Amino acid sequence: MSLYPYVNKKVLVITVDGRTLTGTLVSCDQVTNLVLSDTVERIIRPADDPEPSSETSHGLYLVRGDNVVVCGLVDEELDKSIDWTRVRGDVICSTKHV
Repeated sequence: MSLYPYVNKKVLVITVDGRTLTGTLVSCDQVTNLVLSDTVERIIRPADDPEPSSETSHGLYLVRGDNVVVCGLVDEELDKSIDWTRVRGDVICSTKHV
C-alpha cells in the first residue's frame, strides 16, 4: 500500500530499533524513506521505572525505509487528549531483518 494518501497528515512511525516517532509526513518514496516535520520521539517508560515518560522534539527528520517497521495515521484529537508523560508500557524491542 502506498503512503502517499498520508502526506501532510500526522503519522506515527515505529522503527527497527523500537523508537516511536510522530510527525507530519512531508514526503515518502517507493522504498518507504520518510520525511517527517515537527517530529517528536516518545520515550515510554516501564511501570517500574521511577523516571517519567518523555517526548523529545527532533523537528525535520528523515527515516530510511529499511528502518521503518510500521507507519500509520494518528487520530489527532485522541493524541492531544493523552498526557504522554504519564503513559507507561513495556519497551518495544528491536526487530531483526531475516
